[in-house]
Amino acid sequence: MAIVRAETAGVPPTLTSVSNPPAVPIFCWREFACGWGAAFVNITVTYPIYKMIFRQMLHGVQLTQAFGQLRSEGMMYLYRGIFPPLAQKSISLSLMFGVYDSTRRPLVEYCHVNPYTAKTVAGMAAGTVEAVLMPFERVQTLLADATYHQKYRNTHHAFKIIILENGFKELYRGLVPILWRNGPSNAMFFVLREEASSRLPKRDSMISQRTQEFVAGACIGAFISSLFYPLNVLKVTMQCRVGGPYDGMWTAMLKVYNNRDRKLRNVYKGVSMNCTRAFFSWGIMNTAYEQLKKVFY
Repeated sequence: MAIVRAETAGVPPTLTSVSNPPAVPIFCWREFACGWGAAFVNITVTYPIYKMIFRQMLHGVQLTQAFGQLRSEGMMYLYRGIFPPLAQKSISLSLMFGVYDSTRRPLVEYCHVNPYTAKTVAGMAAGTVEAVLMPFERVQTLLADATYHQKYRNTHHAFKIIILENGFKELYRGLVPILWRNGPSNAMFFVLREEASSRLPKRDSMISQRTQEFVAGACIGAFISSLFYPLNVLKVTMQCRVGGPYDGMWTAMLKVYNNRDRKLRNVYKGVSMNCTRAFFSWGIMNTAYEQLKKVFY
């Protein structure tokens, strides 16, 4: 409520109250809802491509061999394991956008932090919070690996057996590379996304605007996914083991490097397909997010 002075001819000054516009709340549920919906659309469309990339990461095989494995297993197993990424990614993307917005705005509006610093801090915070959902990613890895097709029937069964046989800690195997991946990649994504949004022209045609949103999100996602690809290879390798000692990140990295004939290019096997999946995945996600914002706002 602002207090101002009002003066008129021959009338002594008096105090008058003027209402300020309502402040925007720090916590905005709409950002969480938009992130959840965008992830749901994204995972449903791109899951089969993910499985091919996963097989390349795990076995170091060519794309045609990974495709042959899935084809020989049949349609019955194609969407096996989709529930963990659907649950994990929808909640994860909801947290990603929601926590980012709820962290960035107070830093800028109340603490007067530099906008780029605020975006970086908020992105790192969102990525760290996302890591609590790692058990879904852990189970997804095991269900996508043919080695465990007979041992784990479904998501609930996998959770039950892992916890009974190895304890709750086993669900967080491979946490360190996930933290190294989530925080920096989120910060980079939001900085680049908002730069693209502010610098690219606004299109008159709805189709042109949607296409621009798709291409911007796709290019940013493909670049970041390719940059952090070795951390995903490391994470998959660590998580495909159940029980036994826990290798440190650097120990696991050396094992991967040695198992791939000590050639860096072999560590990047599957990166082209991963880049393609990320291109479409983040393009779909960015477009869906922008459309959902129009609905919720």
